[in-house]
Amino acid sequence: MTDRYTGGCLCGAVRFSTMATPGPVVGCHCSQCRRQTGLYYAAVNLPRAALSIEGDAAIRWYRSSEEAQRGFCSNCGSALFWQGDERAEISVMAGAFDEPSGLTFGYHIYCADKGDFYEISDGLPQYAVNPPSSSSPARD
Repeated sequence: MTDRYTGGCLCGAVRFSTMATPGPVVGCHCSQCRRQTGLYYAAVNLPRAALSIEGDAAIRWYRSSEEAQRGFCSNCGSALFWQGDERAEISVMAGAFDEPSGLTFGYHIYCADKGDFYEISDGLPQYAVNPPSSSSPARD
């Protein structure tokens, strides 16, 4: 695995890269993430300052709550980012990374709000909301 991680949207208008090692993949099962993606949000956290973005003119930010916004490609609609207003980290959709990504799934959050049409059966830790002392993507 390389020390450089890259990725982008479906149409290629937005590309990103980082030299920072992404955290574990976190599955967020809140209703907002499910509505945005159709299932659940699988993302990794990175320091915002360590993420380089090309094509940011194609990114549109949707204010999903008073505390956070979600970034997506305005050309193809790919969900790409979740950014809490007071966070130095940004969540990047795991599926947007180029392969081989080297990413590994870590745990699930907002499981108390998960959809009724699927089960979480991978044996990884599940939290009703966020784990204690977490910098996981939040549902806002």
